[in-house]
Order: sequence, then C-alpha cells, then structure tokens
Amino acid sequence: GSEAASEQGQEEEVEDRLKEHMDSLLDKSAKARQAALQSLRLALSSKTLSEFLLERRLTLSDSLEKCLKKGKGEEQALAGTVLTLLCLQMGSGPEGEEVFRSLKPLLIGVLTDSTASPSARQSCAMALGMCCYIAAADLE
Repeated sequence: GSEAASEQGQEEEVEDRLKEHMDSLLDKSAKARQAALQSLRLALSSKTLSEFLLERRLTLSDSLEKCLKKGKGEEQALAGTVLTLLCLQMGSGPEGEEVFRSLKPLLIGVLTDSTASPSARQSCAMALGMCCYIAAADLE
C-alpha cells in the first residue's frame, strides 16, 4: 500500500513540474523558455506521459507554436525537438494528427526561412519528417 502511495506521490510531483515547465514556455525571458523546453525534452524522452499530455496537448502545441514563431535559433531548435517527442507520445491516432496538422505550416516556414539558424532548420526538418511518418493521415 505504501509503495503505491509513494509511486502516486512521485507521479503527481512529476506532473506538477511538467505543468510548471509548460507555464514557463510563455515566459517573456528567452532563457526561461529555453530552460523549460530543455526540461520538457528530457521528460518526454525519458518517460511515457501520454495520459498527462492527452489533456494538455493543445496547450503545449500552442506554446510550441509561439516558440517557433517568436523564438530564435536555439529556442526554435528545442521547440522542434519537443514537438517531435510530443508527436511520438501522442502516436498515430487523431490526437497526434491534430498536433501535427496544426504545427506543420510553422515547421515548413522555419525550414524554408533562409535567415533561421541551421540548428533550428535542422530540428524543424527532423520534426516534420518524424511527425509526418508518425501522425500524418494524408499520404501526400
């Protein structure tokens, strides 16, 4: 019984930290947003969080959209990586497709922007390819 309670407490603690990181994506400071993106990248790549993300996918994709639109260089690169991990977590169902469809134009925009940093363009190319492979319903 106490192990289950301890595990439940740890899970709630992880979810609380993730909520804080998601809130930090809207911070005015680019450094704070980058730190939040790095923390989310680490969390999404180390643990399956699909239940948690299912309820928050729209909020997270809106925040990632802002990072891709307004961010520069490193922030855009991290946002692309987090988007790839979000697509992986959401899978090939309608939720993953919805996230991909909403952010696809932005990914293409960064990818084709010759003034964007090479790391941002590379990350967006990777996100576009992976998300298309995982979540695109349209074969084209």
